[in-house]
Amino acid sequence: MTSFTKLITKSSAGIFLAGALAWGQIPGPPPGPPPGPPPAPARPGSINYMEGQASINGMPLAPNSVGFVALDRDQTLTTQAGKVEILLTPGIFLRVADNSSVKMVSPDLANTRVELDKGRAFIEVLEIRSQNDVRLDENGADIKLVNKGLYDFDADHAQVRLFKGKAEVTMGGQKVDVSGGHRLALNTGAKLKTQGFDTKAAEDDFYRWNSLRSGYLSEASVSAARAYMGPGPGVYGPGWLGYGWYWDPYFGVFTFLPTDGVFWGPFGWGFYSPFAVFGSPFFYHPGIPHRFGDFHYPYGHGIDRFSGGGFGGRRR
Repeated sequence: MTSFTKLITKSSAGIFLAGALAWGQIPGPPPGPPPGPPPAPARPGSINYMEGQASINGMPLAPNSVGFVALDRDQTLTTQAGKVEILLTPGIFLRVADNSSVKMVSPDLANTRVELDKGRAFIEVLEIRSQNDVRLDENGADIKLVNKGLYDFDADHAQVRLFKGKAEVTMGGQKVDVSGGHRLALNTGAKLKTQGFDTKAAEDDFYRWNSLRSGYLSEASVSAARAYMGPGPGVYGPGWLGYGWYWDPYFGVFTFLPTDGVFWGPFGWGFYSPFAVFGSPFFYHPGIPHRFGDFHYPYGHGIDRFSGGGFGGRRR
């Protein structure tokens, strides 16, 4: 065997070993059973995360309410010094700020409506389908979410701001479209007129908290995508059923898994189907296998496409 042949054989063996190590290093469920049983199936109104103090119709929420409690029709969630994340339709998260109150008007999948009575709420839309009719009522205005985006509602200041996306607003017999980078004052009796605003300057603590939550859910999607790839029911609940919400017991949240590929949310985080995670190509620097990797962006966690093979978690 020539020196050149020996070199190629040795290099190939090294690449094969690196590939095996890379597959073993993809973040996923640790060995052993998950930390808790699957909760009830997700539905509009399901509590997906909470911190601090919050209650439903005056009854305090406990930390273990996450994944097991949902807002029913005409129930009101109120926060004190605390924040809550609520699922709407698959791919849509409603997040409620401190000292705020939201009412579940309709928890139906095809007709999902909430009302912001006081304070502030933020809706992140990863995906909205034509069959979904998702609306938020604020200060007498009917606000329909039209497409993927970041929607900021403020009842105390009677306004809605769109960082990204599009909304249709109906109020007092008037109707106006609001696009990303614009805000609308919701003053009764006044003419509805949108105004532009500086989206970067408006990135306050609540906005950053929302991006942090989105980053964690991106991480959870990789873990869940691996867990649900197996056939049939298991310790994680049902097997892969396609597009929708999936529970990840290690993160203790429902996350969104698209039908296939990688779905980029409006904050720039990636959400992964099982086929994307298991079908990802892997590339190598000399002696260094690439893999999915945890990293911290300014607003939180994510899966770094530059330390991972072929794709990753946040579009810069």
